[in-house]
Amino acid sequence: MFTFPLLSPSLIACLKLSQTQLTTIVLAGMTSQYPIAVFVGWLIDHYGPSLCAAFGGFTFAIGYTAFAWEVDAASSDGIQVPPAVVFRLACYFLLIGLGTVFSYLSSLFAASRYFPEHIGLASGFTMALFGLSPLFLSVIATTFFMDPTTRLLNVAAFFYFLSTQSAVVNIGSSFSMHQTPLPSEPPISIVASRNADQNATEDSPLLARQLGSRSIRLLNPSVMQIIASLDFWLLAIFCVFILGTSEMIIATIGSIVLSLPPASRESPSLQHAAALQVKLISLANTMSRLIIGSLVDFTSPSATATATHESDGVYALPAKYAISRFAFLSGAALLLTCTLLWTRLSIYFQDQLWMLRYLKYKGHLAMSNQSHSVGTGLSYSAVFTVLPNLISSLWGSRDLGRNFGLMMYAPFTGTPLFSYVYALISASHTDQGVGTCKGRQCWELTISLCTATSLISLALSIILWKKWRGAI
Repeated sequence: MFTFPLLSPSLIACLKLSQTQLTTIVLAGMTSQYPIAVFVGWLIDHYGPSLCAAFGGFTFAIGYTAFAWEVDAASSDGIQVPPAVVFRLACYFLLIGLGTVFSYLSSLFAASRYFPEHIGLASGFTMALFGLSPLFLSVIATTFFMDPTTRLLNVAAFFYFLSTQSAVVNIGSSFSMHQTPLPSEPPISIVASRNADQNATEDSPLLARQLGSRSIRLLNPSVMQIIASLDFWLLAIFCVFILGTSEMIIATIGSIVLSLPPASRESPSLQHAAALQVKLISLANTMSRLIIGSLVDFTSPSATATATHESDGVYALPAKYAISRFAFLSGAALLLTCTLLWTRLSIYFQDQLWMLRYLKYKGHLAMSNQSHSVGTGLSYSAVFTVLPNLISSLWGSRDLGRNFGLMMYAPFTGTPLFSYVYALISASHTDQGVGTCKGRQCWELTISLCTATSLISLALSIILWKKWRGAI
C-alpha cells in the first residue's frame, strides 16, 4: 500500500495516467481499509485474529494478481488507457486495501491480547514491522524489478511477486494465532465523583481530588455512548487532520518529487528519488513506533484499571503516570506542523527531499528539507502507536477492536479530503497535454492548508491533555 510512490512514475509513463487518476487509484486502497475496520475489530474481539489473517491473505492474492494482469495488458498498447481501465485498477487496489486492514488488525490485536500489560510496546512493535515493510519491499523492487532500459519499475512482475508473498505469509500465520482471554476488568465504570472536591478528606483518593468534575470514564461503553461523548469528537477531528494529511503526503510523495527539478545533472532518476522517499518514511515509521510504544508503557498509566474505593464512587488507575498519553498526540501534531511549515518555505529541488544527499549537497536548504519525509513518517506512526493504548484507557479493552475501528472513520474522511484537495490544485496548475504538474505551485497551497489544520489538531490535543490530566 505505502509503496505506491514507486508505482507512480511507471503508471504515468506506461498508462499515461493523470494525477487525478493516480489519486483515485491509491485512495481506493487507502480508504477501503477504514469503513470495515469496525467490523474487522468486532470479528477479532469475538472470534480471534486467525480468521481475519487468512481472509486477508486470500484478498491480497486476488487484488495483486488482478492489478498486475490489468497493468500488463494495458501497458502493451502504449496509449492512454480508457476510464474503464482506471476504474478496474481502483477496484483491484480496493481489494488490496481490504487485505491490508484484515492482515494489519489481526496482527495488531493478537499482539495486544498476548501482552495486555504492555499494550504500547506490543502494538508498537507490530506497527513497527508493518512500517518497515515498505523499506523492505522498496529494496526488493529497485533491486530485482527495475527495467534496465527505461529505469522504471516493472509493476506487473512486482505485483505478481507480492501476490504470492502476501498470501503465503498471511495464510501461514493464521495457524499460529489463537483467541486469548482478556484480563479481568471492574464491571462498572471508572468515574470521578462530581462532589469529590467538596467532600475530600485525608482518606479520600488523590485521583478524585485531582480530577474533580472534569472527567468521566465509562468502562466498555456502547457505540452510542462513545459517539455521544465529547472526547470521541475531539479525538476524531484530531485524527482527521493529522492522519489525513500524513496519508495524503505518503500517497503523493512521488508526484511531489516529479514536480521539482533536479539540483544537478548528477541527480538520480525520478524512480530512485521516489524509492528513497518510501524508504525514509518507512524508517521513520519503524523507529517512531518502537520508541513511542515503549515510552507509552513506561511513562503512562496501565491500560488495565483496578477498582478501588467503591463506597466513594471513585475508581482509580493503579499506575502513576509520568507523561500523559495525550502529550504524545500533541508532540506528533507539533512535529507535523513544523515539517509542513519547513517544507512550504524551503523545498525547491528534488535533491532536497533526500536525506542521504546531504552528504554531497551541504547547503542549508538541503538539510532543512530532509524533514519532509521523516517528519511525516514520525508524526503518522506516533499517532497510530498511541491510539490503541489511548482508546483502551478511555473506553476499556473488551471492545478494543471495535472502538479502534470506529476511530478509523477519521482517516477515512481525512485522507480523501486532503488527497483530492492536492489533486485538484495540482491539476489546476498542469499545462494542457502535460501528464504531470511542474513547479512548487503544484503543492504550495495544499501544504499551507495542511499547516493550518495541523495547528488546530495541536490545540485539540492540548484540550484533551488538560481535561484528563492526572488520569490518562
